[in-house]
Amino acid sequence: MSKIKIGIIGTGYIGGVHANVLARDERVQLTCVFDLHAGRAEQLARSTGATVAADAGEVIEKVDAVYITTPNTQHTQLTLQAIAAGKHVFCEKPMATTLAEAQAVFEATTKSDNIFQVGHNRRFAPVYAILKQKLDEGLVPHSAHIKMNRGELLNPAWVANPEITGGFLYETTIHMFDMARFQFGEVARLTAVGSTHEYAEEDEFSVLLEFANGFHATFASSADASWLFPFERIELFAHHATIVTREMESITFSQMINGEFTTVSMHQLSKEERWGYAQEDRAFIDAMVEGKPATVTALDGLKSVELVDGCYRAVRSGERISFTK
Repeated sequence: MSKIKIGIIGTGYIGGVHANVLARDERVQLTCVFDLHAGRAEQLARSTGATVAADAGEVIEKVDAVYITTPNTQHTQLTLQAIAAGKHVFCEKPMATTLAEAQAVFEATTKSDNIFQVGHNRRFAPVYAILKQKLDEGLVPHSAHIKMNRGELLNPAWVANPEITGGFLYETTIHMFDMARFQFGEVARLTAVGSTHEYAEEDEFSVLLEFANGFHATFASSADASWLFPFERIELFAHHATIVTREMESITFSQMINGEFTTVSMHQLSKEERWGYAQEDRAFIDAMVEGKPATVTALDGLKSVELVDGCYRAVRSGERISFTK
């Protein structure tokens, strides 16, 4: 079987992570890359054996599958262009930065027979996979507290620019909106309060999530909380049981009332495995090679954008936001 030709549009940090993973998969060939910063594209091309394309259109034209790893607000246009060209697409999160754009991408994927996958890597991280397994095996959760903070929006400088990110919640926090839905089911209602402190947008959020199955969770996210780790965490509460995740590094189980607990650490894994990047890339290639459906679909991408959009609407209107099924 001939190798799948893959191109990468956007050769910053996350583009490089995917390139390194793909370079080790014998089923694919990293064919060409493009970035507005030519030097960055040339550096990645040299390290992977790819060529540098003149523009994004050339990447799409020359390959079977495209990785879109540009800044957030560029995702939709490039995704729609690649889908229209009949290519398989891996789009980094967020799938879009407005609800209208997310809907346009979703509708485009329904008219395509090719694979479309969204880069919500946390779904593949072993820590969160274990948590999901516990729930699937019958643990009945009562409530949870979720947090995802950043220490700053200074490095890289563009993460403080909502014209590039779409807004703070679209940049990193959207991962945990997706994770909440992945672990606990569909969100029925959302209430949120936000405030502005350091940056030219809302940068501090407190959210109450009510799920269709009766589960509920609080969710906090701050853009300037200092780099105190773990910067992301889920605390899950059940009958005489608590499960706590510490980023993608470990998961702790406490059961009964005697205070005993067990911690499972992922320190022996590479970061690519701990954070789920290797697994999500493998799943994307598997889907193309084996004709399987995508693991994280356009519907998943749309739903995560709906939650972020709903959070912003709740903060700005003071209203409780309800979601249809």
